[in-house]
Amino acid sequence: MRVQKVILLFILSIFIFSCVQSPTPKPRGYFRISLPEKKYQVYDSSCPYTFEYPVYGEIKQVEGVFAEPCWFNINFSDYHATLYLTYKELDGNLAIHMEDVRTLVYKHIIKADDIEENIVIGHKEKVYGIIYNLSGNTASTTTFFVTDSTRHFLTGSLYFSAIPNKDSLAPAIEFFQQDIVHLTKSLSWK
Repeated sequence: MRVQKVILLFILSIFIFSCVQSPTPKPRGYFRISLPEKKYQVYDSSCPYTFEYPVYGEIKQVEGVFAEPCWFNINFSDYHATLYLTYKELDGNLAIHMEDVRTLVYKHIIKADDIEENIVIGHKEKVYGIIYNLSGNTASTTTFFVTDSTRHFLTGSLYFSAIPNKDSLAPAIEFFQQDIVHLTKSLSWK
């Protein structure tokens, strides 16, 4: 009888300990980002341009010693993102401004996996430019400029207030890139 109890305990212990699995590392997860419905409103001020921007963004004028009158930021505070917009009036120096934007973009080449250039031709008359989409762990994910090639030059850069991580920021980056395309397509000069 004693031998049977020992054998029974041995068999039970085999069943109990054989079902225990060794811990398996889980893939790293990220917080879910809830993105709002796309809706736009018109920005119109004393500046020589007008465009549509998302209702979930808040426009604030840039202040400071070096700020110029038509420099604005569109803050997306719920997503810790900001689209920095700067305007310059052209005085025959279009090539210099275009090269400044290109230089700024290509300074990210060290961290960028790819830099994609998309030509902008606005729905309105005389709106041309380039949107640079940077993939990888770069500080800026999107930079663009639009111009009429004679008088106006508007440039913008999207930055997140977070450590660059292409995997966790990918949904938000794609979401805001669509808004930037809409902004450039809806832009018109006064």
